[in-house]
Amino acid sequence: MSTLRRRLGLLSAHLVVAVIALVVIGGATRVMEAGLACPDWPLCFGSFLPGRQMNVQVFLEWFHRLDAFVVGVALVVMAVTTMVRRRQLPSWLPWLAAGLMILVAMQGGLGALTVTHLLPSDVVTAHLALALTLVALLSGLTQRLLHPAAVAAPLWWRISALLGLLSVFSQCLLGGRLATSWAGQRCLAGGEACHLVLSHRVTAMPVAVVLLVFAGAALLAGGWARRQWPWLAGVVLLVLTQVALGVLTLRLGLSQPAVTVAHQLVAALLIALMAALLVRSPAGRPSPSLSVVLDDTSLEACHG
Repeated sequence: MSTLRRRLGLLSAHLVVAVIALVVIGGATRVMEAGLACPDWPLCFGSFLPGRQMNVQVFLEWFHRLDAFVVGVALVVMAVTTMVRRRQLPSWLPWLAAGLMILVAMQGGLGALTVTHLLPSDVVTAHLALALTLVALLSGLTQRLLHPAAVAAPLWWRISALLGLLSVFSQCLLGGRLATSWAGQRCLAGGEACHLVLSHRVTAMPVAVVLLVFAGAALLAGGWARRQWPWLAGVVLLVLTQVALGVLTLRLGLSQPAVTVAHQLVAALLIALMAALLVRSPAGRPSPSLSVVLDDTSLEACHG
């Protein structure tokens, strides 16, 4: 593996963490009702660092924007680097890096709309969807850069992992729609929008079953799939944690912001893990060394 590829892989890995943090901070901003704590955009109260107005809500919104800015700069650096050094990298990498740069620019635009249009539910949900898309793409990119493989994973593995990833992604969007429209609070307070809460609860178990079946099938298949047991154990642990957090959130009547934010954190981690498993492949086997047989004639010619 080249030094450049390894460095880009490490940058991508750090960006996965940064974007997951962005999702979590965005969730904390929502549950703390701090989405409009900074009334203007891209500055906050007309300055880069609002000193006088700083409180918990303003800090959450300000730090959310700061994290997004750092992610954007890092993706621009990645795109420029892959374009300049494209001859030393896979042909698909500059295109993917450029696509990621465009996505983060769109994410910034949606972030601006959430403030200027006073947190419309559709825009906030799209903002979350794009953030989770970045998590999935960066997680898969990290795997491809740090663990290149010449052998494709079994077809059943790729189909099952893709189905699991899409299931989690859809469930996250449904949860995001529920959260951004405050359906949980409205349902508990006055019986409004309870259909969204019910839909989220009903679809949670099938999604959990899809992920658990994938992990179980991989362990039963043996071979390379079974050797991925640490990753599969992570999937099982996250699924069980997510189910427990979902039940706890409703039992507490959505009164504990920390539990709600943890629920969103586990969802983002599941997206990252399933995306990594989707592109993970067996390592290529080195070709056997070929023995060179020299006859006496060739040896004599060389000696002469």
